[in-house]
Amino acid sequence: MTKYVLLIAAAAAFSLASCQHESSESSETARKDSTGAPVETQKANSDYKPSFEGQTRIGSVKSATAYEGKVLSSELQNPWGITTLPDGRLIITEKAGTMRIATTDGKVSAPITGIPAVNSEGQGGLLGIRVDPEFEKNRMVYWVFSQALPGGNLTAVAKGKLSADEKKIEGAKVIYQATPAFASNLHYGGRILFDKDANLIISTGERSDTITRPQAQHLNSALGKVIRITKEGKPVSGNPFEGKAGARPELYSYGHRNVQGLAFHPETGDLWEVEFGPRGGDELNRIEPGKNYGWPTITYGIEYSGKKIGDSIQVKEGMEQPVYYWDPVVSPSGITFYSGDSIPEWKNNLFIGGLSSMHIARLVIENNKVVGEERLLASEGQRFRDITEGKDGALYAVTDQGRLYRVYKK
Repeated sequence: MTKYVLLIAAAAAFSLASCQHESSESSETARKDSTGAPVETQKANSDYKPSFEGQTRIGSVKSATAYEGKVLSSELQNPWGITTLPDGRLIITEKAGTMRIATTDGKVSAPITGIPAVNSEGQGGLLGIRVDPEFEKNRMVYWVFSQALPGGNLTAVAKGKLSADEKKIEGAKVIYQATPAFASNLHYGGRILFDKDANLIISTGERSDTITRPQAQHLNSALGKVIRITKEGKPVSGNPFEGKAGARPELYSYGHRNVQGLAFHPETGDLWEVEFGPRGGDELNRIEPGKNYGWPTITYGIEYSGKKIGDSIQVKEGMEQPVYYWDPVVSPSGITFYSGDSIPEWKNNLFIGGLSSMHIARLVIENNKVVGEERLLASEGQRFRDITEGKDGALYAVTDQGRLYRVYKK
């Protein structure tokens, strides 16, 4: 019996060591792959230096698995947000204020009606979208949009029930408004996620203007924030600023410029975001509750005019450093982590829709650091606005020009 137990223990130890070796080998391969030249070859806008090695212009990686990006449809009108339905189909927002349902072979529905009016001027419109974790029971849909009020415009969150015939949203109701409103059509943020507790994570922008920009640092303002609310639009109990005098209880993190990408890591559960910098200084951040991400006090970008921003500093005590930044910008919009099995080397990689850069960026992340970067579909000439992982393990992306792509193994 003792000999048998020892043999079992030895086999288990060997199996564990093998798994650890495979994991280590996979990580080592990613690191070796990242020794290629950085994908970015253009001159930076600023002469600022990164705060740590690998914070920008990491070495390139190249997917060994053959993949392709197939255009499923070109019928969409300025799509902005995309997410999956439980049956594998996709529900998509269009900037002007409509939603559509698309099949994974590219058939697009007629516009869904019953959605409150949006202000689609400038960067506004019907923005991020998610369906309730219990959609199969309640058919509830949640979305972010830019709302026009007498005092200006703001980022708002609404919900409603998708009718049984899928032609309209029933009982649409605004559940949250990121005040104060401001007379600007820029920097609404606009992404939305459900966390593991079925609460909503929302991103807002600081509305771009130099007048409102400082509010990203103000805890009494909802501008330039990541926000956590319930499905009824109320602050979640236990939020980091709950009970703090002068602070809004719905705030989760602050010091953001214009967050258009939010995603949870499929294994760690960590919340990640991307946000637009000014001229240079697009950022990738790992969001921790209550933390200050620096804008506009610290930044790796400069004004569009070429002038310095503020005191022209990149590091300050009490403010978080971006995990990664880009200069020149890629204009990062929607993001998703890949959790499928069809392309194993993509497992847990982050995929980012690039607007001005016109590609999908693939980032290999290990121990909360970027160790490799690849550009996908750069030859398509499209502004990739949002990306999501389908139920079938493929990636689905929408572009400002109206295309729906499926990115998958050849």
